[in-house]
Amino acid sequence: MSDSLPDDGAPDDGAPDEVVGGDDVVDVDEVQPDPAPVAPLPAPEPVPVPLPPAQSLDTGYTAAGVPTFDSVREKIETRYGTAIGATELAASELAAQTPEGRTVEEQYDARQRAAAERLEQIRASMRDPESGQT
Repeated sequence: MSDSLPDDGAPDDGAPDEVVGGDDVVDVDEVQPDPAPVAPLPAPEPVPVPLPPAQSLDTGYTAAGVPTFDSVREKIETRYGTAIGATELAASELAAQTPEGRTVEEQYDARQRAAAERLEQIRASMRDPESGQT
Protein backbone atom coordinates (compact mmCIF):
# COMPACT_ATOMS: atom_id res chain seq x y z
CA MET A 1 0.00 0.00 0.00
CA SER A 2 2.44 2.59 1.07
CA ASP A 3 5.85 2.86 -0.55
CA SER A 4 7.43 4.11 2.65
CA LEU A 5 6.88 0.79 4.41
CA PRO A 6 9.37 -1.98 3.77
CA ASP A 7 8.06 -4.90 1.83
CA ASP A 8 8.75 -8.23 3.53
CA GLY A 9 7.92 -10.19 0.41
CA ALA A 10 4.53 -11.30 1.61
CA PRO A 11 1.65 -10.98 -0.80
CA ASP A 12 -0.41 -7.87 -0.22
CA ASP A 13 -3.84 -8.84 1.08
CA GLY A 14 -5.05 -5.29 1.25
CA ALA A 15 -4.81 -5.10 5.04
CA PRO A 16 -2.50 -2.53 6.56
CA ASP A 17 0.80 -3.88 7.88
CA GLU A 18 0.73 -1.62 10.94
CA VAL A 19 -2.09 -0.27 13.02
CA VAL A 20 -1.50 3.11 14.52
CA GLY A 21 -3.64 4.03 17.48
CA GLY A 22 -2.72 6.82 19.82
CA ASP A 23 0.97 6.68 20.70
CA ASP A 24 1.31 2.91 20.24
CA VAL A 25 2.32 1.31 16.99
CA VAL A 26 1.47 -2.39 16.83
CA ASP A 27 2.50 -4.76 14.08
CA VAL A 28 -0.58 -6.59 12.82
CA ASP A 29 1.39 -9.78 12.28
CA GLU A 30 2.36 -9.83 15.99
CA VAL A 31 -1.22 -9.44 17.25
CA GLN A 32 -2.63 -12.80 18.17
CA PRO A 33 -6.32 -13.52 18.21
CA ASP A 34 -8.05 -13.74 21.58
CA PRO A 35 -7.63 -17.19 23.05
CA ALA A 36 -10.67 -19.43 23.18
CA PRO A 37 -12.85 -18.77 26.19
CA VAL A 38 -11.66 -20.74 29.19
CA ALA A 39 -14.20 -22.90 30.92
CA PRO A 40 -14.49 -22.10 34.63
CA LEU A 41 -12.65 -24.41 36.93
CA PRO A 42 -14.79 -26.93 38.72
CA ALA A 43 -15.53 -26.16 42.34
CA PRO A 44 -13.09 -27.87 44.68
CA GLU A 45 -14.48 -30.92 46.35
CA PRO A 46 -15.31 -30.34 50.01
CA VAL A 47 -12.85 -31.71 52.48
CA PRO A 48 -14.57 -34.16 54.80
CA VAL A 49 -14.55 -32.91 58.37
CA PRO A 50 -14.50 -35.61 61.01
CA LEU A 51 -17.58 -35.40 63.21
CA PRO A 52 -17.50 -36.02 66.94
CA PRO A 53 -18.83 -39.41 67.98
CA ALA A 54 -22.60 -39.54 67.80
CA GLN A 55 -24.29 -39.26 71.14
CA SER A 56 -27.53 -41.13 71.31
CA LEU A 57 -30.41 -39.69 73.24
CA ASP A 58 -31.15 -41.73 76.32
CA THR A 59 -34.79 -42.66 76.01
CA GLY A 60 -34.59 -45.22 78.79
CA TYR A 61 -35.29 -48.09 76.41
CA THR A 62 -33.14 -50.25 74.16
CA ALA A 63 -33.82 -50.63 70.44
CA ALA A 64 -35.83 -53.75 71.27
CA GLY A 65 -38.06 -51.75 73.65
CA VAL A 66 -36.60 -53.13 76.89
CA PRO A 67 -36.09 -50.61 79.72
CA THR A 68 -32.44 -49.88 80.52
CA PHE A 69 -30.98 -50.52 83.96
CA ASP A 70 -30.39 -46.78 84.51
CA SER A 71 -33.99 -45.88 83.69
CA VAL A 72 -35.33 -48.55 86.05
CA ARG A 73 -33.00 -47.40 88.83
CA GLU A 74 -34.11 -43.77 88.32
CA LYS A 75 -37.79 -44.73 88.53
CA ILE A 76 -37.18 -46.68 91.73
CA GLU A 77 -35.23 -43.80 93.32
CA THR A 78 -37.98 -41.34 92.36
CA ARG A 79 -40.69 -43.51 93.86
CA TYR A 80 -38.60 -44.07 96.99
CA GLY A 81 -38.09 -40.30 97.45
CA THR A 82 -41.81 -39.70 96.99
CA ALA A 83 -42.62 -42.36 99.57
CA ILE A 84 -40.17 -40.88 102.10
CA GLY A 85 -41.68 -37.40 101.60
CA ALA A 86 -45.21 -38.73 102.00
CA THR A 87 -44.18 -40.51 105.21
CA GLU A 88 -42.64 -37.34 106.64
CA LEU A 89 -45.74 -35.35 105.72
CA ALA A 90 -48.00 -37.92 107.34
CA ALA A 91 -45.79 -37.92 110.45
CA SER A 92 -46.04 -34.12 110.74
CA GLU A 93 -49.82 -34.28 110.40
CA LEU A 94 -49.90 -37.00 113.02
CA ALA A 95 -47.68 -34.89 115.28
CA ALA A 96 -50.24 -32.10 115.04
CA GLN A 97 -52.74 -34.43 116.64
CA THR A 98 -50.61 -35.01 119.75
CA PRO A 99 -50.69 -32.56 122.69
CA GLU A 100 -47.14 -31.42 121.97
CA GLY A 101 -47.97 -30.87 118.30
CA ARG A 102 -51.07 -28.86 119.20
CA THR A 103 -49.03 -26.68 121.54
CA VAL A 104 -46.57 -25.86 118.77
CA GLU A 105 -49.42 -25.01 116.39
CA GLU A 106 -51.09 -22.83 119.04
CA GLN A 107 -47.83 -20.95 119.63
CA TYR A 108 -47.44 -20.40 115.90
CA ASP A 109 -51.01 -19.14 115.56
CA ALA A 110 -50.55 -16.80 118.57
CA ARG A 111 -47.41 -15.30 116.93
CA GLN A 112 -49.24 -14.82 113.63
CA ARG A 113 -52.13 -13.03 115.37
CA ALA A 114 -49.72 -10.78 117.34
CA ALA A 115 -47.85 -9.91 114.13
CA ALA A 116 -51.11 -9.04 112.34
CA GLU A 117 -52.23 -6.84 115.25
CA ARG A 118 -48.90 -5.00 115.35
CA LEU A 119 -48.99 -4.47 111.58
CA GLU A 120 -52.48 -2.99 111.89
CA GLN A 121 -51.26 -0.63 114.66
CA ILE A 122 -48.43 0.58 112.42
CA ARG A 123 -50.80 1.16 109.52
CA ALA A 124 -53.22 3.06 111.75
CA SER A 125 -50.44 5.28 113.07
CA MET A 126 -49.39 6.12 109.51
CA ARG A 127 -52.96 7.12 108.60
CA ASP A 128 -53.39 9.22 111.77
CA PRO A 129 -50.15 11.08 112.54
CA GLU A 130 -51.69 12.71 115.65
CA SER A 131 -52.20 9.40 117.44
CA GLY A 132 -48.72 9.73 118.97
CA GLN A 133 -47.78 6.09 118.47
CA THR A 134 -44.38 5.29 117.01
